[in-house]
Amino acid sequence: MVAAYAAIARVVLPGRPVRRYRRAARRMPAAAMEETMQYCPTPVRALLVATALALAPSAASAQNWPSRFVTVVVSFPAGGPTDVLARAIAADLADKLAQQFVVENRSGAGGNVGAASVAKAAPDGHTLLFATTSVVNNRFMYKSLAFDADRDFVPIVLISKTPIVLVASQATGLKSLDALIARAKANPGKLNLGTPGHGTAAHVTAESLQRLAGFKLTHVPYRGSAPMIADLLGNQIDVVSDLLPTQIPLLKEGKYAGIALTSSTRSAALPELPTVAESGFPGFEATSWNALLAPAGTPPDVVRRLNTLVNAYLQSEKGRQDLAKFDMQAGGGSSEDLKAFMASEVTKWGPIFKAANITME
Repeated sequence: MVAAYAAIARVVLPGRPVRRYRRAARRMPAAAMEETMQYCPTPVRALLVATALALAPSAASAQNWPSRFVTVVVSFPAGGPTDVLARAIAADLADKLAQQFVVENRSGAGGNVGAASVAKAAPDGHTLLFATTSVVNNRFMYKSLAFDADRDFVPIVLISKTPIVLVASQATGLKSLDALIARAKANPGKLNLGTPGHGTAAHVTAESLQRLAGFKLTHVPYRGSAPMIADLLGNQIDVVSDLLPTQIPLLKEGKYAGIALTSSTRSAALPELPTVAESGFPGFEATSWNALLAPAGTPPDVVRRLNTLVNAYLQSEKGRQDLAKFDMQAGGGSSEDLKAFMASEVTKWGPIFKAANITME
């Protein structure tokens, strides 16, 4: 209301600094403010009330949020680990807030379709983006985007990190990162590398490791993990870089060999699998990740409430169990923590995209 009175005062009493009315209104008790309005001419009083109501909806929506169902957009098809985790968190939020949270899959253009739809949504807390690494990395791949990730979204909370794993087909006989590097250096360009897609986190991570270790594999991008795994089982592809959750069942069955994990710590599901950092490259870490974002302009108290609720879920027994199903690492932290993390990802991966010329024509 203070903003409304100050705004209308500039119109009604031109030439008076608006800050004077704002300061006076802040010091004035609500009852005194209403009494003062009684002495205004009727047209002015009516205009004051109308303007105050027009300028107040963001505060009101923040206090009453959620006032209807909330849409959580997942930018990839249903059924994958990201989608399953999004639905688990949506269900938890629905229980805590007594309001429906609907997960909507809007796939296409490497995650750009879903992200763009949320960027254009009303910033009232009723449309959220369950974001992945692509929301940061796609700026390096596409010449033009319908959204600016830094400008059009407000970060809420980092939800999870997912390790990436390098595996080798049985035909290669490779069982360690040292052996892979040695074979690749001795036979440049002869070993091929499968990834679930051009420019995916698995692809960029593999490029980063090759540049760091000084070896080169011939990249073969697939349309998802399923056809890539079929070729791996059939010994049609030599090495694969993929998200760990997809590979855990077959690695446990011994269908092929794990080479190394790209996270900073070992996997609880595959404790015998060493990390890249342990295999001669200290400090190496690369993961895919999920985070919750909202359209820019979403009320800060809605952002804070969501941050608190999701952090509580991640720290709960139910949250730990849900993440453990896919061997994901819990995120958490503040909105500012997520903002800093996303900025660090831009700095980390931008040079790799450029050096490897990873683009979408």
